[in-house]
Amino acid sequence: MTSQQSPLLLRVLSAVFYGVISVLIVFVNKILLTNYKFPSFLFVGVGQMMATIVILFLAKVFRIVQFPSLDSSIPRKIMPLPLLYFFNLISGLGGTQMINLPMFTVLRRFSILMTMILEFYILDVKASKAVKISVGLMIGGSFIAAIYDLSFDALGYTMILVNNVCTAALGVYTKQKLDAKDLGKYGLMFYNCLFMLLPALCVVQYTGDLDRAYAFMLSDSMTSSVWACFVLSCICGFVLNYSLVLCTHHNSALTTTCVGPIKNLFVTYVGMFSSGDYVFQWANFTGINISVFGSILYTYVTFRTKSTTISYKPLPMTMPTDVHKPRK
Repeated sequence: MTSQQSPLLLRVLSAVFYGVISVLIVFVNKILLTNYKFPSFLFVGVGQMMATIVILFLAKVFRIVQFPSLDSSIPRKIMPLPLLYFFNLISGLGGTQMINLPMFTVLRRFSILMTMILEFYILDVKASKAVKISVGLMIGGSFIAAIYDLSFDALGYTMILVNNVCTAALGVYTKQKLDAKDLGKYGLMFYNCLFMLLPALCVVQYTGDLDRAYAFMLSDSMTSSVWACFVLSCICGFVLNYSLVLCTHHNSALTTTCVGPIKNLFVTYVGMFSSGDYVFQWANFTGINISVFGSILYTYVTFRTKSTTISYKPLPMTMPTDVHKPRK
């Protein structure tokens, strides 16, 4: 199956949109879980799933968006995305809470490498030499920058490793499903959350997080500010899902995976000169600059052409008759 890339403007805008929303949701979740001491990141994840389901259901009812209705063929068309989505969400929220920022930054870079490998084996997309070099620079630079801040947390490391695998697989399989055009962007988002809502609620109940969250929400600690932050986190979860699918639709799975690390690097780089709390260290400064250079190189080699044709392995399922036609 061949597919033609979207126009350059759409590719860039979708990547920027995803980067901006991913920054926003990190701040919102940090405020909710750390500043306001909301007791359960699992419950927050369930709230984000429910927000996505409700928003898309209402949008379909009022004919704002369209996606296939539920039938017996949907599970076959959507799997394994719901499982990957659930574990990606939970491991990401858990890892953010357990790992210090420098170590989190280093470990999350390996999702880029995993995505590049999975693109080759699943989508039959071979990265160019320039892309491989830029990915190597981003990973190597982040490791050098945080080498003196490394600390070991077995559970935290495991959470981030699971998060990396799920991030890579989710991006690659999302690209494959989008190209098949069976469910569309909104169908993928809706059924991802719908199929995993009940298992997620079971996990929250089993861990006791449901009781803790319920008790917290009935207490005096649940002020109007906390409610506003919780609701905003749920809405941001929906917007993040949409921006991720949109970015993957217009770009490659590897580009979507690289957006987060590139955004984090430039935020750190600007912070060196704009804030007064940066402590200069040669290893940290050198590593950040190496990663920034790798990010610039990747951005250049990815967006330098407006339209190219990429080949993907066909899905092992029945596809629409027009699936082999290039997108216009």
